Amino acid sequence: MLKRYFIAGLLFWVPIGITLWVLHFLVSSMDGIAGLLPPILRSESLFGFKLFGFGFIVVTLLLFGTGILVTHLLGKRLMGWWNSLIQRVPVAGGIYKSVKQISDTVLSDSGNAFNKAVLVEFPYPGAWTIAFQTGSAKGELSDKIGADFISVYVPTTPNPTSGYMIYVHRSKARDLNMSVDQALKTVISMGVVGPEAAMPVSLSTHALPNNRN
Repeated sequence: MLKRYFIAGLLFWVPIGITLWVLHFLVSSMDGIAGLLPPILRSESLFGFKLFGFGFIVVTLLLFGTGILVTHLLGKRLMGWWNSLIQRVPVAGGIYKSVKQISDTVLSDSGNAFNKAVLVEFPYPGAWTIAFQTGSAKGELSDKIGADFISVYVPTTPNPTSGYMIYVHRSKARDLNMSVDQALKTVISMGVVGPEAAMPVSLSTHALPNNRN
């Protein structure tokens, strides 16, 4: 009985504690950015004391202000000029261009990253795992392996920020009805948490024999 109460207490406090720790880490990290401001603009000068979370407020206002600027005509022209300038810089230009392409794909409303959850055979035939379709084979890749191949990201568990990018034939990827958020929850929880309605349908569908070429 005591063990049951102890575990129940852990189940209540552990998620709260981890959430507060992550939030504290993020706010503290952003507070470090405030150190880059001129002394006259820091919280010590403005309020007479160091305000915890001041960096978070500054970064948030900066992001909103930049967003408002670049979404208008003048801002778009400035962004076009800036992109053209920075991409001409040796080394830094190539890095900036690559990072910008990735961020535009992942963060933009029109981006197609992680737009669909699928099941693929990985790491060997007969073993299925959740993956996320990120695109399709293009250019030289399309010429080498065929236009019917798609790129998918296979996340690791319980940390989905690392994983593998592989190309699979469209016929080998089984579409899932679950949303990307639901699929991520399933991956992070190591399969413990999942959409109760969607998973049985997917399992029953994909338990059928494969038609391998």
